[in-house]
Amino acid sequence: MTGPLVPFREIVLKVHSRCDLACDHCYIYEHADHSWRTRPKAITDEAISWTALRLAEHAKSHALPSVSVILHGGEPLLAGPARLRRVCEELTAALDGVAELDLRVHTNGLQLSPRYLDLFDEFGVRVGISLDGDRAANDRHRRFADGRTSHPLVLRAVELLREERYRHLYLGLLCTVDLANDPVAVHDALVALAPPRIDFLLPHATWDTPPARPDSSPTAYADWLLAVFDRWSAGGGTVPVRLFESVLSTLAGGPSLTESLGLAPADLVVVETDGALEQVDSLKSAYDGAAATGFDVFTHTLDEVAAHPGVRARQRGLAGVSGTCRRCPVVRSCGGGLYTHRYRAPDGFDNPSVYCADLEALIHGVEKRAAGALVPPAVTDPGALLAEQHELTRALLASLHRELDGRGGAVWERAWRLAVALDGGPLDGILAHPYTRTWLHHTLAALAEGRPGAVAGALALPSYLAAALVTAGERTPVAVGYAHGLLRLPTLGELDVGGPAESGEAEVRAVAGGFAVTAAGRAPRRVALDGRPAEGWRPVRLVGGRDGAPPLRLDDLDPHRDCFGVPVRPRLSERESAEWDRRFTAAWALLRRYAPDQAAEAAGALTTLTPLAPEPPRDPAGTPMLPDPAGTPLPRDPADPLALRHPAGTPAPRDPAEPPLSGRPPTHAPGVRGHGYGALGIALPPAPRELAMLLLRGFRRAKLNALLEVSDLYAQDGWWRHPAPWQEGEVPVSGLLAGLWERAGLTAFDPEGADRARRALTALASAPELTAAGRRLVAGLGREDAARVEERDHD
Repeated sequence: MTGPLVPFREIVLKVHSRCDLACDHCYIYEHADHSWRTRPKAITDEAISWTALRLAEHAKSHALPSVSVILHGGEPLLAGPARLRRVCEELTAALDGVAELDLRVHTNGLQLSPRYLDLFDEFGVRVGISLDGDRAANDRHRRFADGRTSHPLVLRAVELLREERYRHLYLGLLCTVDLANDPVAVHDALVALAPPRIDFLLPHATWDTPPARPDSSPTAYADWLLAVFDRWSAGGGTVPVRLFESVLSTLAGGPSLTESLGLAPADLVVVETDGALEQVDSLKSAYDGAAATGFDVFTHTLDEVAAHPGVRARQRGLAGVSGTCRRCPVVRSCGGGLYTHRYRAPDGFDNPSVYCADLEALIHGVEKRAAGALVPPAVTDPGALLAEQHELTRALLASLHRELDGRGGAVWERAWRLAVALDGGPLDGILAHPYTRTWLHHTLAALAEGRPGAVAGALALPSYLAAALVTAGERTPVAVGYAHGLLRLPTLGELDVGGPAESGEAEVRAVAGGFAVTAAGRAPRRVALDGRPAEGWRPVRLVGGRDGAPPLRLDDLDPHRDCFGVPVRPRLSERESAEWDRRFTAAWALLRRYAPDQAAEAAGALTTLTPLAPEPPRDPAGTPMLPDPAGTPLPRDPADPLALRHPAGTPAPRDPAEPPLSGRPPTHAPGVRGHGYGALGIALPPAPRELAMLLLRGFRRAKLNALLEVSDLYAQDGWWRHPAPWQEGEVPVSGLLAGLWERAGLTAFDPEGADRARRALTALASAPELTAAGRRLVAGLGREDAARVEERDHD
């Protein structure tokens, strides 16, 4: 593997190599590796000091903000309080001023007493305890060598941790799954102890030593865990369960939360009692010496261990799993399973997990059960999408208030108080204006970059509030600033109130049928909102509103409308505006005829059309850059009348070792889809059919952009490449989804494209990058396609 080293952020420090229990499922004593026999029982003073030194130098060289050290064994408490104090003191001193130290201990709890807990309290050592459930479940494996039960002693330790004075040290419970145990009883027994967290672990196994399956079911462990999940969910999931939370996180496009699942690179190293530096402990289940590196803390740095081939193999992300796994739809969630569980001689670890069928069934089972929580309502409900988009703009306005932090002076404070008073009423209408979002993006970016005039740009808020009040007919007066003699009211129009060199404030107040403007030193002016221009008054005109076409603003005035990547038209003449109205109404009639459902949804979502320049720019190769009605220009592929390709060509494959990318585009960059949902920029074509297709294409793209802003539809975009039926070469999932989304909606106008869309639909159905929300969206497209086919066959 090439690329930078992944630094270690977690060290498992073996402070004692023996145990006071004889658990028959223990990977240290009962599996393939027997190196414990040659280790010192307790960690040596020299190993403690060198470990602290190595960790401090590693944290400093990689500027790590924090590191975790887990005191482990054997049974770590057998090291005794004095030696554990020495460990805590040396680690704390070495990391002081270098990185925050997170100390933990994992114990069976038998030796736990106030003497240990007082020590742990002094150094902030949190305590995790192994417990497999109720007495019957725990005694199945966790017994003393003479067969005695350990359960009462473990419960005593947990109850001690739950006391008020030690409660803050209680880290959680770790439970190893056993199919012979009742999953519900195990869950209930663990939850009854009120742990901060529960970890369920699959028993360590490999293809050479497979896990027990009493009924030969390939999904027995999934079935057991899903029974626990059902009980956990029914109880409200009040106690976090790391395994379930990790699956839910990855299904939603987030990161894995455990080493045993997901594609995140491993960042853990083990220090044995003799100072040997080893890979993750579970490898000892694979074969004797599997965890060894040949390094130790006395003569090797942690960077040298991080460069070890065995360590690097667990840091390769997608490239580090088997070919079978790379093609699997659930690989983002399972990550090929725990590395140890993939082992099979002589192939090594280049295999799926021995729990492969279980992991797949578990992930699908969790997704099915949690679909309501994993899929935002906006994905299936157009009304919810509009509400979510509205909240995004409201959140940006609140961010602007925080960012100004008093710099807006009395003008901003007065406007902000009015905005708060209007929230939930007139303010909502102006927040829904797509270019309000653009203004907020521009202003926040200007403030962040310290541009001159940034604060002045924020002080446009009163003009938005005045427009909101006038539209609602509420007669609260608002002092609105004007510059160069021009007063702007977003969504309504612009008014000349003085000469080109004049700036100042004017009072704007709603009156019957319009609004009144009073500027200092000038006679009051009354403006009618009847859509007709008047002296010095240029209204935002409407198109549609008759013959079934929705009334949309034809906005050729808003100063923030220039966000479509191609030039916008200046103010249209009355004749041009009338022609827009005529062609739009005719085009909408075609939409209602050929795509009635989409036309109805678009009518409820679109509010604004902005005329774009008729001559599109060209890319460096001379290809026309067709305006994307939803916000960005893309060059057309001449081989496909609907195909659009990226101006810079096909994006390069992403390094699988890079962190996951969410399925949301950046929305904070001005001019890059920076407007809110509801605006389309269009260069008016001559024929209604072309305009109908542009409107539908633009709406489809605008909706997909809006969905991506409120939901992760995919993750790790670019890790896989997919054939696109409408072009040569392969594309990332974002390109395939966007292409399918557009073509699926345009089949009414392009029946021949239905086959391409159907092939893309088949490819996407098994795409590993899709989140639960993305799969729901694609499944919806599949149902729409099936309905069209059925309707066609019926006709």
